Amino acid sequence: MLKDKVVIVTGAGNGIGRDFALAMAARGAKVVVNDIGASVSGEGKDAGPAQKVVDEIKAAGGSAVANTDSVADWESANRIVKAAIDAYGRIDVVVNNAGILRDRFFFNMSVEEWKAVIDVHLNGTFFVSRAAAPYFKGQNSGRYINMTSTSGLIGNFGQANYAAAKLGIVALSKSMALDMAKFKVTSNCISPFAWSRMIGTIPAETPDQKARVEKLKSMETAKIAPLAVYLASDASQEVTGQIFAVRANEIFLMGQSRPLRSVHRSEGWTPESIGEQAIPAMRAQFYALDRSQDVFSWDPI
Repeated sequence: MLKDKVVIVTGAGNGIGRDFALAMAARGAKVVVNDIGASVSGEGKDAGPAQKVVDEIKAAGGSAVANTDSVADWESANRIVKAAIDAYGRIDVVVNNAGILRDRFFFNMSVEEWKAVIDVHLNGTFFVSRAAAPYFKGQNSGRYINMTSTSGLIGNFGQANYAAAKLGIVALSKSMALDMAKFKVTSNCISPFAWSRMIGTIPAETPDQKARVEKLKSMETAKIAPLAVYLASDASQEVTGQIFAVRANEIFLMGQSRPLRSVHRSEGWTPESIGEQAIPAMRAQFYALDRSQDVFSWDPI
């Protein structure tokens, strides 16, 4: 399905990214396995994880090269793309998967914790995607696959930085889809449910938290890969600007912001009339202050 396609997967040394790289290589892609080898919080550097995935791909008869540049810096992001050009002469797919977590309640979150997560997720997605854009334009083809999260789409405790970055990626992905459409380039988002080392940092102290973690453990990272392979392929040419979620064997098409209800007053509104008429009229459509686990409340299928 991906024969001779050149694919960059960022954050591919572990978890979902590793499964993406292996699955795409198994379908014929030549893969740039990017991972700086940092901890979940983004600290440290180790070439081992990326090289290990490359070795797995080669052992299975595939083609891959390792890259350890950071997505969070413009110059190093360009080196990731250059690694694909130097090794294979082209680039067909960018999977923006690299990420870190610095979870903390909003009222305790430091500026450094905020910036670190925004830099890797949101800036990293822009930097790598922007670096690839001239090649996509020049060849009149390309695929962007961007990772979002229900922490941003719906909400979660203690993840203001991560949620803001992940919802920002949705807007960025849609803009990329619009701006690159005339060059036959697509851009879509995947929101994964899966047990990974990032999810493994979720606190599990109360019975409710422990039950949630046990549910997450049943969701394999490899279940996300088939959708990514499809979106990377030529078969997905007409699929762009969409947000998908994958949870075990379930695939969801997620909604995007559209008007729910309007109210009109010919003489215009005052603060008082808004409180007396507009808000009561719209209240039935208000969203609850819910979290991802409140919306996806059933066991994985």
